[in-house]
Amino acid sequence: MLLDTFKRPIRDLRISVTDKCNFRCPYCMPIEVFGEDFQFSPKGDVLTFEEIERLTRLVVRAGVEKVRLTGGEPLLRKDLPSLIKELAGIEGVRDLTLTTNGWFLAQHAVALKAAGLNRVTVSLDSLDEQVFAKMNGRGYGPARVLEAIDAAIAAGLTPLKVNAVVKRGDNDQQIVDLVRHFKGTGVIPRFIEYMDVGNRNGWRLDHVVPSRELAARIHQVFPIEPTGRGYRGEVAERYRFVDGSGEIGFISSISQPFCGDCTRARLSTDGKFFTCLFSGDGTDLRGPMRAGASDEELFARIAGTWRKRGDRYSEQRTAHTPGVTRKVEMYAIGG
Repeated sequence: MLLDTFKRPIRDLRISVTDKCNFRCPYCMPIEVFGEDFQFSPKGDVLTFEEIERLTRLVVRAGVEKVRLTGGEPLLRKDLPSLIKELAGIEGVRDLTLTTNGWFLAQHAVALKAAGLNRVTVSLDSLDEQVFAKMNGRGYGPARVLEAIDAAIAAGLTPLKVNAVVKRGDNDQQIVDLVRHFKGTGVIPRFIEYMDVGNRNGWRLDHVVPSRELAARIHQVFPIEPTGRGYRGEVAERYRFVDGSGEIGFISSISQPFCGDCTRARLSTDGKFFTCLFSGDGTDLRGPMRAGASDEELFARIAGTWRKRGDRYSEQRTAHTPGVTRKVEMYAIGG
């Protein structure tokens, strides 16, 4: 078993298939920074589907069982179902999922399922028209995303989760509305504490709404009780409704760090292997691969990086001044 310096295995791989996105969410790609002239990765720098499949096979050999496709917005990547079909055929991948903002999901849901995708997670920060418009940075309303959720459920991409990044003063007053909307539908809302990912989102601690505060607000309206995490490395703390009508989750990287059980690795759009969402840089796999490195050489590079891994940024955050430690931007390695 491949273990890092804290005896953590590698079990999850998140693959950013593109760094492009049609949204400009302020916690990820604030429009003031990522304007219309912003230059994303040139096509030649982006991993091909064949390269992604090859590297995924090697990381699965290292112990990965769960693979998630991310972006940017992954559905902007042309012919994505063809990649999904290849990844679904890799022996050892028992869960193949995708995170999307939902804008293009309805038109692709059936093809994604047919290709072998198991389920999707949809980002939806509010049901309020004005709040959602502000949170996506484009002025879009939530109706199209809600329709996409219905289409994904109809296609069998379940259990479907809805992720909401909660930022105090922006959308924290709408969380109960999200819970009310999805309660009893089988959809699992999950609330993510606003994180200091990257260097450009203007993160401040007073913008964070701790999960315990959110849980208390929800409990006042819809009684909930904790169920615990389902497996080692699961990032969400799970709660169920006391009346049995479903569950919700909280991802609490700021107030309740879960570094000690983190089993995640990330593959960036340009082929770097990252061992933490808050990493400053990753291990280049694209360069050696395109220079002719064998599978054994690439595997040794992956294994060596993981074995040296000592990341526990969220547990050490209080020792850092935000903005001093340079970190990779979230759109390049997924959330």
